[in-house]
Amino acid sequence: MDLGFATGFAFVFVVIGGLELFDRTSFATIALAARHHATGTWAGAAAGFVLTSAIAVSVGVVLVAALGPSHIGYIRVGAGTFLIGYAAWLLFHPEEEADPRLRENLRSAFVAAFATIALLELGDTTMIFMISFVPTFGWPTVLAGGAAALVLVAAWNVTFGRRLARRVPPHLLNRIVVIVLTVVGAVTIAYGLAPGAFPTLG
Repeated sequence: MDLGFATGFAFVFVVIGGLELFDRTSFATIALAARHHATGTWAGAAAGFVLTSAIAVSVGVVLVAALGPSHIGYIRVGAGTFLIGYAAWLLFHPEEEADPRLRENLRSAFVAAFATIALLELGDTTMIFMISFVPTFGWPTVLAGGAAALVLVAAWNVTFGRRLARRVPPHLLNRIVVIVLTVVGAVTIAYGLAPGAFPTLG
């Protein structure tokens, strides 16, 4: 293995993985995994991460330049609204938490996780970092290191979410998921409307 590739891969892997581990996207994935099929949630989240990683290293720079800061903000507002809407739906459908069919529906888990990750990650911190790494390490290194880190983080989030589901009563878990998704959605909307108020996310 080329030493340059190995060094770049390790750097991108650590930075992107570290940033994502405590990102709002991780909390959303944990909440989804607590309610949905574990494999479907991980597959959807991983696919969403790989998609946004590919966008970042291939057309990310062009996308940001073409849309401009205000339109990137609109994407974040849309993602936050999606999460709050989903949280509201869960709030008024708590009985489905006890339905074992929900946990076994791989397709719905995949779609929910994929949509959530794809929307939240567009224009997010990790995506911006990956764009900035391309000139230094090259797109193959950034794509490989970034995608590997994000897929691994998704696996950790799903594992944590499933353990949480086994230890928390269904009615309490439903409330926790609703609160987490609402808070993440509200922060995402606020970040989209006023990014300057969140320097650590920008």
